[in-house]
Amino acid sequence: MDLFRIAGEHALELPATELTHPFGAGWDVYRVKDKMFCVLSHPEENPQRVPMVIVKAIPEEGERLRARYAEITPGYHMNKVHWNSIVDGPGISENLVRDLITDSYLAVVAGLPRAKRPVDPENHGLRQFGAGF
Repeated sequence: MDLFRIAGEHALELPATELTHPFGAGWDVYRVKDKMFCVLSHPEENPQRVPMVIVKAIPEEGERLRARYAEITPGYHMNKVHWNSIVDGPGISENLVRDLITDSYLAVVAGLPRAKRPVDPENHGLRQFGAGF
């Protein structure tokens, strides 16, 4: 599975998403209305860096995911309660990656003022797959 291609393509499919590089080369940051919801670390720019996808999660959900999947750990250089890092591995499917990115996007959108929300996070219609976790 090409974790980065899948994650990047899916993040850009979500309404009002913008790709930025505030941390320099090798870090793709996806934002909705100037708020981060997904970060991709590309090892090509720094071979010592582990390739990963970093997403926001509801704290209880983040704990549950970390307990279930060895490939999901507390967010690298992020708030460990609210962010998770995902690395490729046998437990990680394309659908899971897409669902976690969508959940992260919706969590960020829910925190925006109603007038700035590109979708209604309660009635969004963005989920196409059941996460199965």
